[in-house]
Amino acid sequence: QVQLVESGGGSVQAGGSLRVSCAVSGYISSSHCMGWFRQAPGKERDWVAAIYTGGGATFYADSVKGRFTISQDNAKNTAYLQMNSLKPEDTAMYHCAAVSGVGYCYEPGSVDFYNYWGQGTQVTVSS
Repeated sequence: QVQLVESGGGSVQAGGSLRVSCAVSGYISSSHCMGWFRQAPGKERDWVAAIYTGGGATFYADSVKGRFTISQDNAKNTAYLQMNSLKPEDTAMYHCAAVSGVGYCYEPGSVDFYNYWGQGTQVTVSS
C-alpha cells in the first residue's frame, strides 16, 4: 500500500518562502510521476507542478512558473515543492499525488492521472 504524507506547510507573509515535502512509503516503481495540487476553500483542486522521477523532467502551471520549484530525492523517496515569492492567492491546502508504473508524466495536470494522494498540508500567505 503506497502512502503519501505531506509536511512543511505553515503561515508566511507575502513575498516569503516555504518548502513543503511529500514522503512516499510502501512499494512504488522507481520511475513514477509525482505531482502537487492545491485547493482553496470552495474552489476546485488546481494543479501546481509535477516531476517524472525517471529522468527529472519537470512541469509547472503558468501561475507558479518562475516562483516554485519541484524536486525529488530518490534516496529518501521524498518530493519537495520550494515556493518563493509567495502571494496571498497561493493560500490553499497543498496535496501531493503519485502515479506508479508509467513511462512519463503524460497528463501531469490531470487529477485522474494520479492514483495515490496525500491528505494535504495547509499553506497560508498573508498580505
